[in-house]
Amino acid sequence: MGNKPSFGETDLPCPQPHQFPMLLWLLLLLILPPGRDQSGVTPKAFLLLNPPWSTNFHKDEVTLTCRDSLSPAQGDIYWYYNENLLNKKSEEIQIHKTGYYKCKTQRSSLSDPVHVDFSFDKLILQAPHSVFEGDEVVLRCQAREEAKEKRFYRNEIQIQSNFTLQSVSMNNDKYHCTALVRGFWTWNKEISKHLMIQVQELFSPPMLIASPSSPTEGSPVTLKCETWLPPQRSHIQLQFCFFREDKALGKCWSSSPELKLPTVWSEDAESYWCQAESVTPPIRKRSLRSQLYVQRIPVSDVTLEIQPPEGQLTEGENLLLICSVAKGTGTVTFSWHREGTVRSLGRKTQRSLSAVLQILTVKESDAGRYYCAADNIHGPILSKLIRVTLRIPVSRPVFTLTSPRMQAMVGDVVELHCESQRGSPPILYRFYHENVTLGSSSVPSGRAVFKFSLTADHSGNYSCEADNSLGVQRSDRVILSVTVPVSHPLFTFSPAVPQAVAGDVLELRCEAQRGSPPILYWFYYKNVTLGSREAPFGGGASFNLTLMADHSGNFSCGADNGLGIQHSEMVILSIIGPPSNKTTLITEGVTAGLLSILGLAVTAALVCHFRTQRNSERLSTTGTPSYSPREFKEPSRTSNTNPQEPLDPVEPQPVYNNVNPGDSDLVYSEIWSTQHTNENSANSPRKHWEDKEPTVIYSDLKKAYPDDSTEQASIVDSDLEDAVENYENVPCILSALDR
Repeated sequence: MGNKPSFGETDLPCPQPHQFPMLLWLLLLLILPPGRDQSGVTPKAFLLLNPPWSTNFHKDEVTLTCRDSLSPAQGDIYWYYNENLLNKKSEEIQIHKTGYYKCKTQRSSLSDPVHVDFSFDKLILQAPHSVFEGDEVVLRCQAREEAKEKRFYRNEIQIQSNFTLQSVSMNNDKYHCTALVRGFWTWNKEISKHLMIQVQELFSPPMLIASPSSPTEGSPVTLKCETWLPPQRSHIQLQFCFFREDKALGKCWSSSPELKLPTVWSEDAESYWCQAESVTPPIRKRSLRSQLYVQRIPVSDVTLEIQPPEGQLTEGENLLLICSVAKGTGTVTFSWHREGTVRSLGRKTQRSLSAVLQILTVKESDAGRYYCAADNIHGPILSKLIRVTLRIPVSRPVFTLTSPRMQAMVGDVVELHCESQRGSPPILYRFYHENVTLGSSSVPSGRAVFKFSLTADHSGNYSCEADNSLGVQRSDRVILSVTVPVSHPLFTFSPAVPQAVAGDVLELRCEAQRGSPPILYWFYYKNVTLGSREAPFGGGASFNLTLMADHSGNFSCGADNGLGIQHSEMVILSIIGPPSNKTTLITEGVTAGLLSILGLAVTAALVCHFRTQRNSERLSTTGTPSYSPREFKEPSRTSNTNPQEPLDPVEPQPVYNNVNPGDSDLVYSEIWSTQHTNENSANSPRKHWEDKEPTVIYSDLKKAYPDDSTEQASIVDSDLEDAVENYENVPCILSALDR
């Protein structure tokens, strides 16, 4: 045993009467320990056994150590045996007496009692003293002598051959063991005493604490799940979960024993509880339910605000009615009202000190006085009345135009009227001509009028705008046509020469510088109308004239657009005379010949008849055609169909045509002489040219044979008489006579 202090049965002190004051002082010291842990609770001392078994054989020795934490205790130690204070002050003592032992340090409370048994039995069952919930426990069946066939029992039921108990619990199970112990002669069966393992709580059942215990609506609350781990198991990790009724709050499982609720409301006044669980071993415990009481503050100071502010609300916009309270907790019911109406405009119930009602697309009928009410079960509180007025944008204006006559003319004074049926005053009206501003006028009500005198440039589209700073509206367009009388036209020739030659085509040009279209132009020669041309889109017009010898004189034109005709200045033109070309002379000679033989028409007709009959007979005998030159088709005459295009003067052109009767030596030669005239000459008041049949000259010729000159000469000599007889120039005018 050495120098270690021992505590035997004879060492038990017997308190004397004079020692009671001292014992009372010690009792007060135990009740009021100086030490506190971080939570404000005095830690409890605990005992350690070495060896750790609570049951030992008689005369064995056990060392007890008193601790208030995992570190060695400081100061004096107080030991107790069967509730009696021992005269021992050291941290460790040696014991060999059966009984209950306790200890206390200066900074701890009294430890739990530990029962240590020193047995006289031959067979004992040993279990460690410091056992906690979930621990793994090793049992030992010990005999004083040699033993065999050891068996273990729990509640009289044999436990396999496993000496290790997994995760014991505080269920008051009883254990014992049996074995064959060697006797003096034989092996005797021995049974140990029953052992109840002292299983301690790993941690105490948690307790839920709310801070503050009676919160106000809208304020935060902190929930704490409070429990304690013994110093021997301070390394065990715990995790926590919080519940309201049967619904988990926040995250399960959390290592923090606290949960903060940002805000609580009256409907949150329910029962709360928590659970604590050790990770290893898995021990779970729950707290009792705690009722949370939430206080409510009545609403007060109710106000109504509108957006946009007073005087800035425009028809068609959205109106916001904001109802607010200065104080009040919990769920508040807001309602909005307009003076003079029974039903509310809207109602909202929410946890806030303000609520918003939106009125979409306000109309003029929405103007009036508004108020709101707020209630959180203590009765509604009303706000003051606020007037809502609207600014109304202008409607699309109506534009009208008045003039003194049906067809406005230059110089007339016209009035432009513009009016919007709706719109907050003042209204600014603007008048436009082809999107160019004519003028503007601001009126408090009614319509605006703008007057001006028409000019030639005032034709076109007219409109107006209305603006009261809430938007611009444009009217429909009105078309105004200003009729402008034609000015005196300018008359010119093209080519611009004072003299011209008969047969030339001359372009007459007439143009008025001013005047509303369409314009009708007239062309005159010596005040006699040559023709007319229309300019549908304004501008000038041209007239083409084929000149004749008697076209010398005064030319002019006139312009008319329905507002009166205007005449140009007269222009004098001189005609030099007809051109002397060969074709013209032939044509005139033929014409003169025709006139000279007019008296001999019957005789010529008879001669032509007999001659034609004779020639026809000769042609029939030689295989030539049986028709006469008079029956030959008349060539067509080309005319200009476009009176606007000038025609170049054309001289009479002779056209030659030979009729070969085949193998006959007789050839008919047909000569046409035609005069091409311009179609526009028909529009002239005096017609120089008349439609005539072309002059035709027929000739009977002898056919020549250039390949055989000798034979040709012979034929000429032999038929000289026939040649003279058969060659004749006959100006046949039967066609003209027939017409």
